[in-house]
Amino acid sequence: MHPLRAYLHRFVPYLTDADWQPLVDTLRPRRLLRGEHFVQAGEYRPELALVLNGSCRLYYPRPDGEERTTYFFFENHLLADYPGCLTGQPSQFSIQALTDTELVVFDYAVLRQLYEERPVYERFGRLVAEYHLLGTDARLVEQLLLSPEERYRALLTSGKTKILERIPQHLVANYLGVTPVSLSRIRGRVARNRGKKT
Repeated sequence: MHPLRAYLHRFVPYLTDADWQPLVDTLRPRRLLRGEHFVQAGEYRPELALVLNGSCRLYYPRPDGEERTTYFFFENHLLADYPGCLTGQPSQFSIQALTDTELVVFDYAVLRQLYEERPVYERFGRLVAEYHLLGTDARLVEQLLLSPEERYRALLTSGKTKILERIPQHLVANYLGVTPVSLSRIRGRVARNRGKKT
């Protein structure tokens, strides 16, 4: 099964061959080299992409020149500037490849047309939007209510282990909202506490 079709089946398992064909006909492969961007802040890119292999990060460039990483994408993650797709406005964030990354890309306009023509896609769109809303809300709660060490502990026990396994430590620190030095100290404290419990 095509990886994008498998992704769709997570949300709409009754997608038929007739439903799939209008989308598969529009798919385009794209390769991002390490450091290359899928979209940069200030650009308008009304496209969606599924990661076939590789990894990317979503980050917000700040006026002071700093960057704030808020999300990572790995295999079988759908990525896009969703707000830009919906509003027609330039992106406020950037999505950058952390490794050489293979994508399959399609235009948001195609999906929007399929919403009108095939109800299964409208349901897919609603369920994906709900999924992303819950993820965004959980991330916001972490940032507002948890201390840096609690955020690190939450990451350890979450299903996001790929972040710890595949992302450079300075970007993990950026994602958690701490400096690399602070992350090193937090990791040391957590490891010592775990050692005391065993």
